[in-house]
Amino acid sequence: MGWLSLLLVALLVAPALTALFAFRPWAGGFQPWAGEFQPWPAESAERVLADRFAHGEIDADEYRQRLATLRSAAG
Repeated sequence: MGWLSLLLVALLVAPALTALFAFRPWAGGFQPWAGEFQPWPAESAERVLADRFAHGEIDADEYRQRLATLRSAAG
């Protein structure tokens, strides 16, 4: 009886775990209603630039110059 219970649990739990990790709803995984697969939200270029400035990777002058370039290219 013990091996039969183990087999039934394995047949029920394994597909459930596979589906859970394949679709990863907490990470914005497969969403059939969204029309396409989006593994993570895309960050905007301005947001990446602001983060680099906030972390000290670039100085204020370089931040302003690159931001102006981004905004002129977008518009």
